[in-house]
Amino acid sequence: MTGFPSRRRLLATGAGAALGVGALGTPPASASTATTSAASPRRTGSGGEETRSLDELYKAALAEGGKLVVYAGGDTPTQQDGTKAAFLKAFPGIDLKLIVDYSKYHDVRVDNQLATGTLVPDVVQLQTLQDFTRWKTQGRLLHYRPAGFSKVHDTFKDPQGAWVAVAAIGFSFMYGPDAVGSDAPRTPLDLVDPKWKGRIASSFPHDDDAVLFLYSLYVKHYGWDWVAGLAAQDVRFARGSNSPGDAVRAGQYAIGVGGSGAPLATGPVKWVVPDSAPFMAWGQRAAILKQAANTTAAKLYLNWQLSTATQQNSFNGWSVRTDITPPAGLKPVWEYRNANIDGFPRFMSDRAEVERLKQTFALYFGEVKGDPTPGVLGLHPGA
Repeated sequence: MTGFPSRRRLLATGAGAALGVGALGTPPASASTATTSAASPRRTGSGGEETRSLDELYKAALAEGGKLVVYAGGDTPTQQDGTKAAFLKAFPGIDLKLIVDYSKYHDVRVDNQLATGTLVPDVVQLQTLQDFTRWKTQGRLLHYRPAGFSKVHDTFKDPQGAWVAVAAIGFSFMYGPDAVGSDAPRTPLDLVDPKWKGRIASSFPHDDDAVLFLYSLYVKHYGWDWVAGLAAQDVRFARGSNSPGDAVRAGQYAIGVGGSGAPLATGPVKWVVPDSAPFMAWGQRAAILKQAANTTAAKLYLNWQLSTATQQNSFNGWSVRTDITPPAGLKPVWEYRNANIDGFPRFMSDRAEVERLKQTFALYFGEVKGDPTPGVLGLHPGA
């Protein structure tokens, strides 16, 4: 937390809030080398993709004022530090404020700011997929197709360009190889074995909708008896999808449930892609708000995120683009039938079912602890 502005100071200065984000981990595409596919015409045609290079967009963004504010969803204030550093290395002189907080707080802020004429972000990059559908219907999003848009998998983009996913993220369970030895769990069913009692950490499924969807897939596969069995395992539940991986990495717990990871990564945490049991993956959506103050810088950001160089260096090896081959040992994420990439958007759109499942899991696992300090959501005072 040291060195990161306090939540209250950020809110007071109109920069948003700070709590935590989804990991994109994107080394930069150089401003001088990453270009779009065509040199002319210089701007998007009717319904077409951006034709300006990153260099051209960069210069135009500086001429526009060189400012950019991104609201990004996630768990901890530093989760997007790598993304910010890579962007600023590629485009020095851009004043980027990349504000990280839970998506379910960011969307409330944006709605309130739109209602009160106090909009702060230019780009929203969130897990709350249903908001993008709603904001599109309300006419709140700028329809825009960055370079490479046609190469993005259909599941990961709006046909009219209202939003596009910039990262493919998966949630599953994980373990510490040293902690489990030769008896590593292979499926979620293994987690209810009594030998793991007191050795499992998990995100609260009724606090994070992606974790909730993962748990709902486990219920469909194994039934509610599995949930009852897990509840009897003295699981350490904590807020934030970063928490299980952190607990395993620190050697506090052998197994973690409900967090992201990289399938090919080596080290203290092995993130599991089961052979047939379910896991979940989705595209973290990003969009430019129609009332954004810095639309050119926002376009630069989306084009950089979707550039080949950035997508090839995703933290987990998966890209949203169909023309990028994953590293050896991985398939494109949409080729994993048990990843349920179409399921999460549908799940998020049914808010009544989401709330019903939250309450049901709360009955099994208890209420969420560690809620943030009341009154820091950054709503406009007149709301």
